[in-house]
Amino acid sequence: MNVKIYNSLSGEKEIFKPIVEGNVGMYVCGPTVYSNVHLGNVRTFMSFDFIYRSLLFFGYKVRYVRNITDAGHLTDDGDVNNDRFVKQSRLEKLEPMEIVQKYTVDFHKVLERFNLLPPTIEPTATGHILEQIEITQKLIEDGFAYEKNGSVYFDVMEYNRRGLNYGELSRRNIDELFSNTRDLDGQDEKKNPQDFALWKAASPAHIMRWNSPWGIGFPGWHLECTAMSTKYLGENFDIHGGGLDLKFPHHECEVAQGKACNGTTPVNYWMHANMLTMNGQRMSKSTGNYILPMELVSGENDFFEKPFHPSVVRFCFMQAHYRSVLDISNDAMIAAEKGFHRLMEAVKLLENIQVSETGSAGFDLEEWKQKCKEALADDFNAPILISYLFEAVKWIHLLKEGKESITKENLEELKSLMYAFVYDVLGLQNMEENTNEKLDQALQVLIDIRTQAKKAKNFELSDQIRDQLLEQGIQLKDGREGTTYELK
Repeated sequence: MNVKIYNSLSGEKEIFKPIVEGNVGMYVCGPTVYSNVHLGNVRTFMSFDFIYRSLLFFGYKVRYVRNITDAGHLTDDGDVNNDRFVKQSRLEKLEPMEIVQKYTVDFHKVLERFNLLPPTIEPTATGHILEQIEITQKLIEDGFAYEKNGSVYFDVMEYNRRGLNYGELSRRNIDELFSNTRDLDGQDEKKNPQDFALWKAASPAHIMRWNSPWGIGFPGWHLECTAMSTKYLGENFDIHGGGLDLKFPHHECEVAQGKACNGTTPVNYWMHANMLTMNGQRMSKSTGNYILPMELVSGENDFFEKPFHPSVVRFCFMQAHYRSVLDISNDAMIAAEKGFHRLMEAVKLLENIQVSETGSAGFDLEEWKQKCKEALADDFNAPILISYLFEAVKWIHLLKEGKESITKENLEELKSLMYAFVYDVLGLQNMEENTNEKLDQALQVLIDIRTQAKKAKNFELSDQIRDQLLEQGIQLKDGREGTTYELK
């Protein structure tokens, strides 16, 4: 089956033709680890996790590279005091690498909770300084870059003079780019306002710094992804992904760097995941319309009436196509939770379906399987796939009620397909299997505290534990053998 991918470079869906048959090289821009990963980031990484899983489902061998930006994320090429790592390290009174470690750990923990598969390679910017210096040297030698006061800039006008097209990915005209340029610190070093930094000279106060042929400094943000993607995937590779906000200037600069350095287009298929909004508005700390991923899971926020399991959140996110804006709200999450439970209940029912010698003609299993695969192959359309899964859910309930019949062979195939689509492709997890052990341990601690409180005749604390657990849907039951609990 041909997989079609919407290519941001052409603006069209294209049949996916990997460079090496049966193999895929995919690079996704990872997090800048100076703060907690936010929910919009999770949506982007979850989208590419779904794409990764889908490619595996279709039988491809995938080398999935997702970087960690732990240096050099200076978005405006201006005042080095705007370096996010430097600012955060001063704010928290920690070394920059302590900031990096703290938020890298947070990033991995959050993605693990939402059941994202790890990439096959996860390189860091600081681990590839040499490669970035080498690329910068080559760009200077080939006339695409120049040095000024210890900083090195990519020459956009020279790139265009040689018949190349800076702006081809984002479809921006070079004259328009020049007219919209803001007046920033450091612009006086550049030949042209749209030239971007490959290497920045570090001031004495700048605490992340490395030796280079141009003096002590640090790499530009755009350069790191070119260095790491080409090192592990080659000068020309299959797929590059990231959030829509990275298309310009970050990915545009990557295209220019790759073409100028290696003489070839670096990426065949550019893919961009759209943004996440909440209650119809862009998520922003400044407006207060903002929530961290684990605050959605824990319920510790002012926007949602209850906590939501990570798989419910994942199911909600999967109900929007990765190229569409996804809006979350309390109502949307409640609806997603109901849909999730209905889907998982049907999967569970498959274990107790009775088989017959002849199957019913009311559901064409082969046609359904083909439709599910076509949804995946059509630019990884998760919402359409989910709609087909609910067609199967209806049939499973009819089978359970004895209103339809199925042969043993077809039942085994239906099980296999449902497990593959639900668990392997959508990445959903059975809530009970995922949480029972830890829930038992946590509740046993509370039950023990409550037992001790009752012995000490501290009935106020005992009742408080019971009542607050009940508010969260957990009912304690006192009996002769001790206290047990039941989820309501």
